[in-house]
Amino acid sequence: MAENPGYGSPRVAMALKINRKRISRVMKKFSLKPARRSKTPRKPFDQGREPLPVPNIVKKLSPIVPNFVWVSDFTYIRFQGIFVYLCTVLDLFTGEVLGSNIGLTHDATFVWMSIQRAVRKAGGFPAWFHSDQGSEYASETVQRWLQSNGTQISMSFKSSPWWNGSQESFFGRFKVEFGDFDRFESLPDLIEALYQHLRYFSQDRIKSKLRMSPVQFRKNWERQMASLPPGPPSFLSLPTPCLISKGGTAGYPAGPCPSFSSLPNS
Repeated sequence: MAENPGYGSPRVAMALKINRKRISRVMKKFSLKPARRSKTPRKPFDQGREPLPVPNIVKKLSPIVPNFVWVSDFTYIRFQGIFVYLCTVLDLFTGEVLGSNIGLTHDATFVWMSIQRAVRKAGGFPAWFHSDQGSEYASETVQRWLQSNGTQISMSFKSSPWWNGSQESFFGRFKVEFGDFDRFESLPDLIEALYQHLRYFSQDRIKSKLRMSPVQFRKNWERQMASLPPGPPSFLSLPTPCLISKGGTAGYPAGPCPSFSSLPNS
């Protein structure tokens, strides 16, 4: 638990491959508890701006392939009397952190750099990009760039952060398990540790619903897809069924899943 302070008995049992009840008894005996999140102020939403007329794709559908729906948000960190902002881009299917950025301000360029890094890592653009309706994500800098590369925009309803629950949950757990931000002597030391922790969340930390890390889950999925035998197309081998409705019925987009386009030279 020293290396994984956020692990409760289920994740400890998965990591050690030991019965969960036994782990629970041992943790209770020695008063071992995972780090818990503390209450933090809500992130303020833009005031007086009309909601954008864009769909909320995560309300109806969940992806069943990687790189179909990406979600993004940013959070603040108090460090030695200043605010440091952390932006991430997650793949909604795997939970992997594809892109991130850390800065002292939060404008359109700040979030655009996170998305650009995600595009470089993934090798292309997603079919859908989901965020809240903050001015950073509503900016022409972000929206025009995504749309010009074939990505459709999805946004949570205004003042409804639960519609970006994957990101909200990620930031909550991330901060709790990271620990005291002020333990670092300088801002560069903090930034380096934040990037290392982001890597840990993607590559090493067990995600309960996946029973493995997001990167391991993605690699397993890719191996399974590559191992499908040639022959008549099936539900799993077709690229078209990229979404499944939250009601349980397979949903099909208007056209086939878009192939990744190359990153512009900008």
